[in-house]
Amino acid sequence: MTRVEVIGVRGIPEVKPGDDMAKLICSAAEAQGNPIRDGDVVIVAQKIVSKAEGRIVRLSEVQPTEFARTVAAYTRKRPSLAEVILRESKSIVRMAPGHLITETRQGIVCANSGVDRSNVDGGGTVTLLPEDSDRSAKKIRNGIKKLTHKTAAVIISDTSGRPLREGHVDIAIGIAGIDPISDLRGQKDLFGYTLRVKQTAVADELAAAGELVIGQAQEAIPVAIIRGFKFRPSDRAKASKLIRRREKDLFI
Repeated sequence: MTRVEVIGVRGIPEVKPGDDMAKLICSAAEAQGNPIRDGDVVIVAQKIVSKAEGRIVRLSEVQPTEFARTVAAYTRKRPSLAEVILRESKSIVRMAPGHLITETRQGIVCANSGVDRSNVDGGGTVTLLPEDSDRSAKKIRNGIKKLTHKTAAVIISDTSGRPLREGHVDIAIGIAGIDPISDLRGQKDLFGYTLRVKQTAVADELAAAGELVIGQAQEAIPVAIIRGFKFRPSDRAKASKLIRRREKDLFI
């Protein structure tokens, strides 16, 4: 590989519950002259997947428990928001004023269980992570193949913070058609040294690359096509392969 393209897909309308994501993506890509090809990697922002799947909650309709009120007071969050975050979590990892780090029911350690108020309706409504992001990615991939007769990989991406690093990057929370890790252990480098620990999180790298063109504010680009990247296809790999086991994690 000497060249990889990252193409933002414009023209996707405001997504509503029940929308066919594959159809919206294929139509928009075709309309702008970049129809999906064999070997493409399609990066889809989690927010529109959650909207299409109806993973939307109005905070005014949430009744917080006493425990949620206690957590909200300590973290300085809205009680109804704290309640939704706790409902979506398996455990609380860290708490501090302004911060609530949890392990989601999908096994992802992140801020606020992935519950997000941005790009919904101004703050009164939140989106939740998909129930099963791998299943969501697979549905989009199968839909793309049915519509275009092309075989592409699909990655559902979401923004995440990182221990000991400022700023945020997008990571893969759902995958279909791609092995998320390139395992180079056992191969030799330029000087003959045998690599012992080299495993590249290619799905996360692709998600982060897609974020370079996916709009975070008012640009309305929720999908990117990455073209020219040679990846290892897989119909069985899951995004959970990227989650480090707790006994190996030095930061939890």
